[in-house]
Amino acid sequence: MSHIALYRAWRPQTFRDMVGQQHIIQTLQNAIGEQRISHAYLFNGPRGTGKTTTAKVFAKAINCRQGPSLEPCNECEACTGITAGSIMDVVEIDAASNRGIDEIRDIRDKVRYAPSDVRYKVYIIDEVHMLTSEAFNALLKTLEEPPGHVVFILATTEPHKLPATIISRCQRFDFRQVALEEQTGRLKQICDEEQMEASEEALAYIARLSDGGMRDAISLLEQVSAFSRGKITLEDAVEVTGGLAAEQFALLAEAIQERNVAALLPLVEGLMQAGKSPDKCLENLVYYFRDLLLIKLVPDGSATTERIVDPERFRAMADAYERDRLFRMIDILHQYQVELKHASQPQTLFEVALLKICTVPVSSGEETAASRSAEAAAPAAAGELARLERQVKQLEQKLEQLLRSGAGGGTPGANAAPSPPAQSTGRSGGFGARGGAGGVMRTPVKLGPFVAGLGSQEFQQIRMQWNEVLQRVKEAGISIHAWLINGEPVSAIQDSVLIAFKNEIHRETTEKPANREVIERVLQTVLKRDFKFSTIMVKEWLAATEGRPEEKPEPLMMDAGSVDGHTSRPEWVEEAVKLFGEELVVISEDH
Repeated sequence: MSHIALYRAWRPQTFRDMVGQQHIIQTLQNAIGEQRISHAYLFNGPRGTGKTTTAKVFAKAINCRQGPSLEPCNECEACTGITAGSIMDVVEIDAASNRGIDEIRDIRDKVRYAPSDVRYKVYIIDEVHMLTSEAFNALLKTLEEPPGHVVFILATTEPHKLPATIISRCQRFDFRQVALEEQTGRLKQICDEEQMEASEEALAYIARLSDGGMRDAISLLEQVSAFSRGKITLEDAVEVTGGLAAEQFALLAEAIQERNVAALLPLVEGLMQAGKSPDKCLENLVYYFRDLLLIKLVPDGSATTERIVDPERFRAMADAYERDRLFRMIDILHQYQVELKHASQPQTLFEVALLKICTVPVSSGEETAASRSAEAAAPAAAGELARLERQVKQLEQKLEQLLRSGAGGGTPGANAAPSPPAQSTGRSGGFGARGGAGGVMRTPVKLGPFVAGLGSQEFQQIRMQWNEVLQRVKEAGISIHAWLINGEPVSAIQDSVLIAFKNEIHRETTEKPANREVIERVLQTVLKRDFKFSTIMVKEWLAATEGRPEEKPEPLMMDAGSVDGHTSRPEWVEEAVKLFGEELVVISEDH
């Protein structure tokens, strides 16, 4: 039996045959029983969850000769005709191929006539989000003043693409993904009726791959049954669907846990030669490490680990990983999964992703056997590393002292003592180091090279690709994008780009180490070479390019809080200046 025949044989013909949408079925049956049938319904949800099937069963229920009834009899002429598609008053339209205004105008002209064979005319418009704007406008007129004998059922997977005027005139029902247990039960019922032998593990695996869609689950079941001989096994299901077997997962996870790159690359090559796609392997690895994390966090939570067929097989591997490392690995794999969609060399990027998670830094709570043996075997190397770290810290302290004492204007005397740390203000710090509201220490920006590089080739390239940079940053972190979008590249030299901000708080947040790492990684990806960035306030950049010193704001009027001829501003004024910049803050006094 082909998939189409199998699906049609098991397509629900009554409401009680539906799987996983009991809340919607109950609401529709109550409306039928109380004679409160609406003129327009919107069925929204993931693919394969029963939207179109529910629409057809609903059409039979309201047109059944025995009703309207809560369940169609499937025996009268109306029910059998709707099932066979021979009733002209029940029309199913695919909006993907009939999306123009002419098709909707044809519907608008026909709805005025009473139905000839059944009680209600029913128009089922599938993938309704594909209609054009003109078609939506034509449909809107019909939905505003519908005849009493017409029912519209709109089905879509993307309701956000529908105009609000259309949605507001429909009763909306949100279909959910079918639960794993319900899918497995229906697949088991199909196998029993079709006399196909299948293991519980294989059915659970097929149900998980369908991602909550019953139609996809039946399709996969038919595909696996055509491959297997006599009995559907887990190995057959994994082989047909291109997944990774549990043993392959275990070998990869063991090599990653031990940071064994030499063992990892041959495993990847073997997967590629076996016909596994890099994007599918990466997706399966994300799910695998997610399952390890759940077992580690919720050892007894069977509901949260329903994807796992054999929890005991995962427990030993989960114990070998540290929790924070699993979090970081999943985050890294997800980032590479996004980049893999546009990669010209997917296998290479997949290998890089695995190498990246192999080199995830060891946290304070994680100490592998390899790191312990390395420390025991090389105490001299550890001592040398500690000595170098002390030297680096001393150099950093000296540099900080020089910056605080104004070393940028000249070399201080040999006996000059370092000046005390400068107090943090709301002013921008593009010309000197400072600690901002976010605690970011900023080194001075030498503006001379950036002013000279205004027309450089590097800068023109960055300006042309800046929108792509912003889009990639948005994919990596939408909050980082919200801060970075307020900046604009103004110059570039060699491997550094200068970004100007109008608002100090946006600049401060962008320069946080975690945000800086994401932005610079995106710059390297888009520009195909290592790139860093520096920041500056717009007013400072304008002053540098115009060859004049930065303009100072007008001093506030003297008041009772003034000390030594300087204005002491209230704390709330300082906070406003930090948030919006002094050029936007105006203080006035009423006399």
